[in-house]
Amino acid sequence: MKTVPVEDAVGMVLCHDITRIAPGEFKGRAFKKGHIIKQEDIPRLLDLGKRQIFVWELSEGFVHENDAAMRMATAAAGQGISFSEPKEGKVSLFAQAAGLLKVNVAALNAINEIDQAMFATLHTNQKVAKGKTVAGTRIIPLVIEEDKIIQVEGICREQYPVIEVKPFKPCSAGIVTTGSEVYHKRIEDKFGPVLFSKFSEFGCSVLQQIFVPDSIEQIAESIRTLLERGAGIITVTGGMSVDPDDVTPAGIRAAGGRIVTYGAPALPGAMFLLAYIGAVPVLGLPGCVMYHKTTIFDLVLPRILACEALTRQDITSLGHGGLCANCEGCRYPDCGFGKGI
Repeated sequence: MKTVPVEDAVGMVLCHDITRIAPGEFKGRAFKKGHIIKQEDIPRLLDLGKRQIFVWELSEGFVHENDAAMRMATAAAGQGISFSEPKEGKVSLFAQAAGLLKVNVAALNAINEIDQAMFATLHTNQKVAKGKTVAGTRIIPLVIEEDKIIQVEGICREQYPVIEVKPFKPCSAGIVTTGSEVYHKRIEDKFGPVLFSKFSEFGCSVLQQIFVPDSIEQIAESIRTLLERGAGIITVTGGMSVDPDDVTPAGIRAAGGRIVTYGAPALPGAMFLLAYIGAVPVLGLPGCVMYHKTTIFDLVLPRILACEALTRQDITSLGHGGLCANCEGCRYPDCGFGKGI
C-alpha cells in the first residue's frame, strides 16, 4: 500500500472506500475499496477533494480480486453451472437448470488449503432448482500473487470439474404395491399417491402400479412384467420389516435382483433395500416413505435419476447426517439430512 497523487493512480487499486457528501442530498460511497482507478475517475476524485489516495499498485505477478475470483470460478465450474460478474470481489455460481449438485470435495479442500483463496459450496449430492446459488468464491485480500491462482487452476484442471449440476433423466417408473390388506381392498392404498407425486417432481411418468398380496412369486412376476414394459426404475412398497409375512426382499431376489444393500444408516428409512436387475434399480421402500415428508427415498432418487449407479458405500456414507431432525416446516434439501461433512 502506498500514497500517490490522484493523477498518477490510473490502473492502481483503491485501498479504501471514498465517501461523497452532498448536504441534504446524498451521503454514501462514491468509490469502493478494490476499485481499479480509470482515467475518467480523476476529475470526480479531485471534485471530492482527493489529491492523494492510498492504493495497491498492480505490479507484475499479482492479480486483482475481481480477476482472481473469475479465474477460480471459470476453472472450477463444470456442466450446468453459470456464474455472476464479480461483485465486491466475489463471484457467485448458479445452477443453470434443476439437477443433482456434485462437488469434488477433495479438490475443494485442496483449493481452500491455498492461503488467501476461498471457495464455498452447498453440500454435494443434493437436488437443486434452476437458479439456485450453489457456490461462491473470492480471495481474501484486494490482490493476490498470481502463482496462487495458477495453483487453483491446476487443481481444477487435474480434478475437473470441482462443481457441476448433472441433469435429471426422466424415465418411466413402475410400482409394485404389496400387502394382502391392500390387495383385497380391506384398506385404501396410501403409498401410490405419494410415489406418483415424488416421481412427477422429476418429470417421471408412472408406467403402471401393480397390486399383489404378500407372495414372493407374485412380487417377482410383477417386477418382471414392469421390466418387460420398459420401466427404468421400480419401487416395491411395503413388506420391508422383519415380520414372517414381509417377503418383499425375497420377491426382489426371486425376480433376479442383485442386492446392493438391505438396510441403510438413515432415519427415517433404515429398512430400505436397493437392488439392480441389469441396469434397472429396484427399490424396496419401507412404510416411512408413505407418511414422512423426507426419507431415504428422497436421498437416493435424485442420484438415480442423474444416472448414477449407487454402491453400498454410497449408502453407508449417509450415516453421518442421516438422522432427520423432523423440523417443523420441512425445508429439505436446504438442511443437513443425509449430508455428512
